[in-house]
Amino acid sequence: MKLFGFRGGVHPHARKERTEQLPIIRLPLPRRLYVPLQQHIGEPAVAQVRPGQPVKRGELIGGSVEWLSAPVHAPADGTVVEVSEFASPHPAALPVTTAVIEVSAHQTPWRVPAEDPFGLSPAELALRIRQAGIVGMGGATFPSAVKLDLARQHGVDTLIINGGECEPYLTCDDRLMRERGQQIVTGVALMLRCLEARRALILVEDNKEEALATLRTLCREQPQITTLSVPTRYPQGSQKQMIQSVLGREIPAGGHATDLGVVMHNVATAYAVYEALVDGKPLVSRIVTVGGGAVPRPANLEVPLGTLVEELLAYCGLEGEAYERLLVGGPMMGQWLPHPRVPVIKGSSGIIALSEAETRVEMPRPCIRCSRCVEVCPSGLLPLELAKRIRKEQFAAASELGLSDCIACGSCAYVCPAKIPLVQYFHYGKGQLQARRVQEKKLDNTADLAATKAQRLAEIEAQKAAAAQARKREAEARARQQAAEKAAAHEAEPCARTEGD
Repeated sequence: MKLFGFRGGVHPHARKERTEQLPIIRLPLPRRLYVPLQQHIGEPAVAQVRPGQPVKRGELIGGSVEWLSAPVHAPADGTVVEVSEFASPHPAALPVTTAVIEVSAHQTPWRVPAEDPFGLSPAELALRIRQAGIVGMGGATFPSAVKLDLARQHGVDTLIINGGECEPYLTCDDRLMRERGQQIVTGVALMLRCLEARRALILVEDNKEEALATLRTLCREQPQITTLSVPTRYPQGSQKQMIQSVLGREIPAGGHATDLGVVMHNVATAYAVYEALVDGKPLVSRIVTVGGGAVPRPANLEVPLGTLVEELLAYCGLEGEAYERLLVGGPMMGQWLPHPRVPVIKGSSGIIALSEAETRVEMPRPCIRCSRCVEVCPSGLLPLELAKRIRKEQFAAASELGLSDCIACGSCAYVCPAKIPLVQYFHYGKGQLQARRVQEKKLDNTADLAATKAQRLAEIEAQKAAAAQARKREAEARARQQAAEKAAAHEAEPCARTEGD
């Protein structure tokens, strides 16, 4: 199959050699799990448990009736000891509602459902995926059932499975494809049935030879599923770039992949679909790469959601905060963590503790207008001009230059010889635009409320005036009636006296 490639991109040092040959190990259950009720894009789940309540592994602990949301389940048997605010894996450690579970010594095994999931209808499959709380495992955390439903309604013909894993350090998807390829292929087949799509393409970067060979062998008996090798280049795993690379179709500004008849999911998402539909297991764990130069024993770990990052680091031989920087995800698009007392969530693909040698930071210097940032931008933007406008607080002008199309891949900052923190400018600019949109929405809502109140007050005044007018008419009618009765009585009185005489 012909590949089209994509413009721009960079080749950062992969730094995968310390973990790519390490098989997945199951992390022992910690004493306590801190399970946030929002681990996805959309509305947060609402607690379905209270302190003191015992829970079973896989039991629903957070649910929502909102369309764009995902439920949360208990990762282990235990007792809920607290439902309160706790730090999230965010650069500011923003507090979110979290269920704290004291884990029991004995765990009940999973009950594998007897029914064949391939006998279920597409709508029933999407419902099961939603009930299992599955979200995009590549880091986007978009509720998967919503994505599948929308894609089916759009009538997509192609499902792309992202096995690129182009971020440095991360090898969790690579190990998953090598060790659990059959489960991934089955999960892809179930997603195809859910979508009613024609074909699936599993894309793997050519630096993962064993994963490629494994999946190709497994797909020989699946004529609808094809495994493709794509050149190793960052950000190959981004949705826009991957679709353009394999299909030659470019998502327009403000458009969606479904507009092109395509939908994309991560290999780990396909594995989660398999676990939900075949094993009856909701999303309560994930594979995490623990790496970085500060980690004595890096690993690929299968981790219960809600495990604190500090417990992963301690398991890998890193005690305390003996690192220069800590981040969740890869170093290109991941987020810095202020401290390790935050939990692993559904989108946590990697925990990377960097040493001082890996984080040598140079002070930014004036731009020399070399245009290297323009050459590597995969979205075809002008990073230098965008940063210039954001520095001047000209956010509307930056938006006109395509700020919303920036995927924040960091390629521009990676090649910038002046070490200008371009991505940080873009994050700041997007945040300001979002804040302004929220403020404008609030003002619109306030104006709507004021207009509604004025209309309601006018209606009340009109009702009062109508009631007063009605009372006046009734009084006038009664007065006329009384006058008529009095006149009639006066006319009848002389006649009565005459008859008596």
